[in-house]
Amino acid sequence: MRMIEANGVALHVREDGDRAGRPVVFSNSLGTDLRLWDAILPLLPAGLRIIRYDKRGHGLSDCPKGPYALDDLVADAEALLEALDIRDCVFVGLSIGGLIGQGLSARRPDLIRAAVLSNTAARMGEPEMWQARMEAIRAGGLESIAEAVMDRWFGPAFRKRPEVAAWKNMMIRLPQEGYLGCCAAISAADLTESTAALTLPVLGISGARDGACPPENTAATIRSIVGARMETIPDAGHLPCVEDPETYARLLAEFLKETGHV
Repeated sequence: MRMIEANGVALHVREDGDRAGRPVVFSNSLGTDLRLWDAILPLLPAGLRIIRYDKRGHGLSDCPKGPYALDDLVADAEALLEALDIRDCVFVGLSIGGLIGQGLSARRPDLIRAAVLSNTAARMGEPEMWQARMEAIRAGGLESIAEAVMDRWFGPAFRKRPEVAAWKNMMIRLPQEGYLGCCAAISAADLTESTAALTLPVLGISGARDGACPPENTAATIRSIVGARMETIPDAGHLPCVEDPETYARLLAEFLKETGHV
């Protein structure tokens, strides 16, 4: 277990693979921790330096008092990469992790050579929707919204599987302050202009059944980036790396080869 002080926040970090290899950094979604990526790691090419971390308010990382701004989360990731002496990584971000990836790619292109923007968009939902969700959580806790979140996270077939209970438990055991803080960050984020100006290689990934960030929203953001391309995984929802790790890992591995990262 490893903690790194980054931007004044103690972040839980895990490294796997070859410490001398080319770095791939994973940033997880709202309501999950770094275990989000467990299933795809054994399927990736050998020789990579794989870095995962829990963003603030999630997993084993610190939970500062919110609300948070996206700039806070981007600055956390920036400081973490600097602390780990990482340059020219491929950054893989899912949902709010994809917002972090967009923001960091625009701010520090020296740190990121290519990005995977998964189940995300330059703007994710309307402020009114996020305000309603935050009010529901304050009134009834995370458990009060958990079933609706599982419906958005997973396609119908996977939704019936027993392991969905583990993902639900992961979510409801998060610090409520951290979840609300990140909701506020997503609500206020609009990266339309800065993301459209990105010049690095970008792969967009979505799930055809994504109920949290519909694939057409991800596709619209990817179309705005010159040279970027989009892949949609059939029957998967908001967490395709969980529902179909084989396809997700294949798409990521192909992108790593395209960009000369393996």
